[in-house]
Amino acid sequence: MLKTTALLSAALVLLTSSPAMAHASGDWAGWQKDLNGSRHNAAEWRINQGNAGKLKLKWAFAYEKGNFNAVRSQPAVVGDTIYFGGPDGKFYARDARTGRARWEFTLPAGSRYAYNSDGPTVSDGKVLFGDSAGRLFALDQRTGRMRWQVQMDTTIQSMTTSSPIVYNGRVYIGTSSGENVLPRDYPCCTFRGHIDAYDIDDGALVWRHYTVPEPVEVGTWPNGAKRFEPSGVGVWSSPVIDRRTGTLYVGTGQNYTGKGGEFDSLLALDARTGTVKWTNQVTDADTWRWACNEPDPEGYCPGLKDGTNLDYDIGATPNLFSVNGRQLVGVGQKSGVYHVFDAATGQVVWRRQLGVPLPSGGISGIQWGSSYDGKRLYIATYYAGPGKLFAVDPATGAVLWETPAPADGCSTGGVAGQPGCAPAHGVPVSSSPGVVWLGASDGKFRAYDSKTGQIIWAHDTIQDVRGVNGVTGRGGQMAGPGTGAVVSDGMVYVQSGYHSDYVNPHGHVLLAFGL
Repeated sequence: MLKTTALLSAALVLLTSSPAMAHASGDWAGWQKDLNGSRHNAAEWRINQGNAGKLKLKWAFAYEKGNFNAVRSQPAVVGDTIYFGGPDGKFYARDARTGRARWEFTLPAGSRYAYNSDGPTVSDGKVLFGDSAGRLFALDQRTGRMRWQVQMDTTIQSMTTSSPIVYNGRVYIGTSSGENVLPRDYPCCTFRGHIDAYDIDDGALVWRHYTVPEPVEVGTWPNGAKRFEPSGVGVWSSPVIDRRTGTLYVGTGQNYTGKGGEFDSLLALDARTGTVKWTNQVTDADTWRWACNEPDPEGYCPGLKDGTNLDYDIGATPNLFSVNGRQLVGVGQKSGVYHVFDAATGQVVWRRQLGVPLPSGGISGIQWGSSYDGKRLYIATYYAGPGKLFAVDPATGAVLWETPAPADGCSTGGVAGQPGCAPAHGVPVSSSPGVVWLGASDGKFRAYDSKTGQIIWAHDTIQDVRGVNGVTGRGGQMAGPGTGAVVSDGMVYVQSGYHSDYVNPHGHVLLAFGL
């Protein structure tokens, strides 16, 4: 059985209660914002390009500093409550306007340190999220009590960066893994990426689609450790669903060992059965593990000899949109290309090289997700000397404007003098009418005019702030899936602080802005 029924096995503090609410139009109830993956809140009317420059910090929540401090959980906002996880192994519900506590939940002990590693989704009276130990949780939206828990994957280093999406009573979510960054003496690799569908009522597995054949032992690595292949093809991407056709779209990552499976692909699956409708593989070969970046990689880096140690995942979430009545699906890749396909057939409609490809390291291209506001696609690039924010015509791929990360970003504010800063955007893009929202590796959170690309507001998150929970925190590098902006009912929420060498005596922060 993959389902684990759930009596409350973790510490839960019920501080206040608030009735569950039906989703209002201003809600941002999940990472993707909607089934189409738009990351755009069309219902936002209080904040616009004319007044975004007047935004002020209304409240903050700070995490205690620990051994692990990277924020990974983009919040969800439904009604008057914000839901988010922290690097401290806890999950929180707070008043969206004031930050006042509603409830909190401590994740049960796992096979390794457990924290919420993706963005929560609120649906059907439940709050759903995955963790760093490969588990999926469903909490009661009103009380925070655990309704059910599922162990999605039992291989070492399995995790979720894919945020759940709910459709027709099912929860869809992918599984990824850090197995390929383990030391050389580890018998690499046995992880198989997969996308799953679970029953929202009890967590029962409905279907599972593996992205790579089962790995088999094929000999040893030069140091004698067992070698398995093919492996990898993790699902880092968060899925989207076309409600008209019942089709689920999701991206996949590279092979860890060997060659095979649906690596570096956009998948179109029947949401009801998991049957493949079509796949489009955008890289001919891509096999990468961390050993490729270590000294003397010969013999330990499978793609080294033929130059296919690329790490060009499709880790970004797709965008569904219509052009002249034709349904299209677009997605960014770590090679820096944004691809657009016919949603029904997988036929390529257009491609645009926006980022600078940097093989073997995963720091280039389009990282987590783009935004679509009904007129333009907003796409950001990571390390590209500098990274940029683009507005792109969804019909043709023509670049309408581009704005580079500011040249003084790493020499001003709290990051000045810190090691490792770069003008880069490893953050998913968000938008609301007239405004595009994007953080950067320099710790600055910025608002852009959606028509011109002009920066109209910026906030330096690398400064000390006192949280409503009585803890002092400080933001940091803005990167990863958890530092995307959420816009809801006149407020803007963002987490700040990822893996970096920035000196910080405190834990990281969630920030809430309003007019």
